[in-house]
Amino acid sequence: MIGILLGPAQQQTQSASPLVTLMPFLLLGLVLYFIMIRPQRRRMQQQQSLVHSLEVGDEVLTIGGIFGTVRFVDEESDELTLEVAPGTTLRIIRSAVARKVTEDEPLDEDPEEEEGQAGGDGDAADEKGPWSDEGGTGEEK
Repeated sequence: MIGILLGPAQQQTQSASPLVTLMPFLLLGLVLYFIMIRPQRRRMQQQQSLVHSLEVGDEVLTIGGIFGTVRFVDEESDELTLEVAPGTTLRIIRSAVARKVTEDEPLDEDPEEEEGQAGGDGDAADEKGPWSDEGGTGEEK
């Protein structure tokens, strides 16, 4: 009796191709490759080409957030000497460089802040802050 009930079910599973059952997994793997793996490889190649193209005099930003100018490149040990201030140098590994800083790239400038400061029509309360004892509330003492 059980053989009669299982007979049609076994016939249906045998008719399905293994390729059809694996197709969703193959498509998922393909989508993951194009969305995650391929762009990550491209970024890694760009970073490696940047690191190997560093020369003396380049201004760089490290992954630690330090700006500096390359003063010496040691090809054997992949080390750089950065000058971060006049007379102050740091020895770092090439891979610690995040990017080059170019002249036309603004470093810490925010155009909205510059517009607000350029107007000069703010009152003294704005400069002192709301918690200072010297004004800020608009009330006379």
